[in-house]
Amino acid sequence: MSDQDISLMAHLMRRAGFGAPLEELQARAAKGYDATVEELLDPESQPPMERDIMMRYKTDWLSQAGLEGQQEEWTFRMINSKRPLQEKIALFWHCVLVTGHAKCEYPRQQFLELEMFRTTGMNSFHDLLKGLARDPAMVFYLDNCMSHKGAINENWGRELLELFSLGVGMDGGFNYSEDDVKEAARAFTGWTVTNSIPRYPYGKYEAKFMFDPRDHDDEEKTFLGETGNFDGDDIIDIIVKQPATARFVARHLYNFFVADDVQVPAWKDTPPQDMAAIKELEDEYFRSNYNITSMLRVLFKSDWFKNAKFAKVKSPAETVVGTLKLVGDFKFPRPGLDMMTMNIRFMGQDLLNPPTVEGWHTGREWIDSGTLVERINFTADQVGNTSHTGVKDIISRLSSVGPVLSAEQLVDGCLENLGAYQLADETRKQLLELAAGEGEIRTDSEAFPNQVATMLQSIVATTEYLFA
Repeated sequence: MSDQDISLMAHLMRRAGFGAPLEELQARAAKGYDATVEELLDPESQPPMERDIMMRYKTDWLSQAGLEGQQEEWTFRMINSKRPLQEKIALFWHCVLVTGHAKCEYPRQQFLELEMFRTTGMNSFHDLLKGLARDPAMVFYLDNCMSHKGAINENWGRELLELFSLGVGMDGGFNYSEDDVKEAARAFTGWTVTNSIPRYPYGKYEAKFMFDPRDHDDEEKTFLGETGNFDGDDIIDIIVKQPATARFVARHLYNFFVADDVQVPAWKDTPPQDMAAIKELEDEYFRSNYNITSMLRVLFKSDWFKNAKFAKVKSPAETVVGTLKLVGDFKFPRPGLDMMTMNIRFMGQDLLNPPTVEGWHTGREWIDSGTLVERINFTADQVGNTSHTGVKDIISRLSSVGPVLSAEQLVDGCLENLGAYQLADETRKQLLELAAGEGEIRTDSEAFPNQVATMLQSIVATTEYLFA
């Protein structure tokens, strides 16, 4: 197989998963790009996580009564799942269809929401929105349990339109009016949750979705130009067939999986940077009856995706999970994962607890002087640890090249093992000088493991390594 095959496969696995070590990239490249895409798009063909076994070693994950335990379990899943795209799509929807621990009746509700994202998030957007409208975590988070016939609360109706489906506007115009927000809120009256049974004495029971017909406004409503005795399902039926919804889903998929674009608040007056790509995704949205898997298939097999290597700044979750997968750590739920998971928070992404209902801004907004130091320190510490199995594997592969390596072989070998990374000419020149300054690079010497580790640390400290 060619270096181009490995490079393309590394690109795919960074976007459709959280990266992969070189041996996995080689195996997938041998299988073929299109075959790998189809396997990723069919997560049910791969074994699920064995949660019952996980719970034996991390019993604090069982109750799901706190934020940190849930963050730790999800990080473990992202590192070890045989269904990488399933976990990636859960992360994607968590960043778009936002709930937060800071306003959560019971943390387990968010775990159940993530399960919905895993099972429904690659199916129909229509079904996903209907599931979200009945999700107890969302009903509580956006106060729909406080919205009553004759006394509506607009929070859910507003965010459903603004942040979860249509967006404020596109092509310089608005996608909905204030009256549409009110009419949507009226349609969802009576959509509430049952009271959650207290924790004691038998343990916490999660709340359940409930429809209360006595509290539902069953009078005529006019929404996005259509009139009828609408309920919540009718509102979603109208939403998903709007061109603005196709644009909304397409732009989010592009920004998350392809290349950093302007942030959501600018979408109304800022066209997509690649309108042709967005149009392909919009067309597939309608052709496939709103199917996310079909849109992802178009995306991953397109030239504009294949040509978008290193066009995205890695999120904190991608940085931490990808690095731990590379070095082969925490393949087992051992002690220490809790503190390792905290690095995602320290880099600016407090999983399950976003700053607002808008979620996190992405791209270059992930990076500031504080979070940059956290990234470099974390990645350098991990790849510089020669006791990690993944780092040992890299050293072994480079040792097999021959008894003596040139500076070019050391630099290029490390770049390949990190995921076929590419460097600017000046950066590469400085790394070659660093490698040559070490003198003869003998693979059988005691110094060789540290020479490799030093080079890996130098690469992950570059600007280029911030990108995926």
